[in-house]
Amino acid sequence: MGYLFTSESVSEGHPDKVADQISDAVLDEMLRLDPLSKVAVETLVTTGLAVVAGEVKTNGYVDIQNVVRETINQIGYTKASYRFDGNSCGVLSAIHEQSPDINQGVVRKLPEDQGAGDQGMMFGYACSEMDNFMPVTSELSHLLLQQLAEIRREGKQMKYLGPDAKSQVTVEYGPGWKPLRIDTIVISTQHDDFAPEEQMLAKIKEDVERILIPRVKKLLPASVKKLFKDDFTLWVNPTGKFVVGGPHGDTGLTGRKIIVDTYGGRGAHGGGAFSGKDSSKVDRSAAYATRHIAKNIVAAGIADEALVQVAYAIGVSQPVGFYVNTFGTARVKDAAGKKLTDQAIATKIQELFDLRPYAIINRFGLTNPIFKPTAAYGHFGRQHYKAVVEVKYKDENTSVSLIDGVEKYTKEVDFFGWERLDYVDRLKNLFAL
Repeated sequence: MGYLFTSESVSEGHPDKVADQISDAVLDEMLRLDPLSKVAVETLVTTGLAVVAGEVKTNGYVDIQNVVRETINQIGYTKASYRFDGNSCGVLSAIHEQSPDINQGVVRKLPEDQGAGDQGMMFGYACSEMDNFMPVTSELSHLLLQQLAEIRREGKQMKYLGPDAKSQVTVEYGPGWKPLRIDTIVISTQHDDFAPEEQMLAKIKEDVERILIPRVKKLLPASVKKLFKDDFTLWVNPTGKFVVGGPHGDTGLTGRKIIVDTYGGRGAHGGGAFSGKDSSKVDRSAAYATRHIAKNIVAAGIADEALVQVAYAIGVSQPVGFYVNTFGTARVKDAAGKKLTDQAIATKIQELFDLRPYAIINRFGLTNPIFKPTAAYGHFGRQHYKAVVEVKYKDENTSVSLIDGVEKYTKEVDFFGWERLDYVDRLKNLFAL
């Protein structure tokens, strides 16, 4: 046997993810009203209650109650039996104005001089295991729960499913981090109380084997399908019945699933959470920027695996540190034909990417209301797309239409822009590939 590595995911109905989605929904609404909003919002959810707290600086007014209730209902907490539902839960708001001490380091006379909203280090990671340059353990964990949620919403099969769920995938690796086979899959899903316990557990396991896993396999390329051998272990609700779930079963907090949000334990993590933070907070924006760099490095063929770190001092625009680790997989050479060190690779890459917060925000359009979709199933490895969103302001990028005598403003924006492979050619030219 080779060595085993495991990643996990949680569904949009997991209490911590409920909190993340509420926080990002509040952020989006503030950005919809004022793209220069500065937001740092945390959410706590528990039985019959959602508490939203934090500090903001914005010119817009957001109906927090409405945003919270809409988000909870969209997730699927619509039944009183869940002891937490969007129509009846209490909503408390404790939001106050952002500290002027923080603001003075971020907002500058010249926008391009914008300082980092906090100190710290951020990491981005990519590898060649999947077409989206994510670790296979992390990606499979997400896909299992995304499809489980789709089945729940379709309402045709597995009609007993509740919103709360967790997954875990263990893969056996061989030399050089080459995935060989799936060793273990764990699925724990909330469900209605529809039969005696043993009967319920048998039915849910049968449906996971018969419906969920085949559905996920259909979405996978052949290179990943072949990892499914006949000998993997499947655990379904191993603790027993899972009727009590969601915020009633476990209190949820914003920012408590940062490994699920990133790379499933592969690479590294700087410790900062994402949700509820506007992109002046480099915890978020720089993590997106480093993922973009790492992904383009691997896609360009510079290396099969890349970890990128950047570090900032609060209030300072230029990074104080930049680091690249290719784990010995780099394939680029200098003019003399000698393999480049990671240090030399990092030096050259720094020439190409502007890592000032202002530049990152502009590169990915991070003042737009694009963040709620990031708050479940990971911020990375997702499909980049463009969509038209409604905003409440007018600028050079908005379109205006008259509906029932009222002006409506819309703009086309990028979602998951940090997943673009738009620097591949530039990197190839830089390294003469």
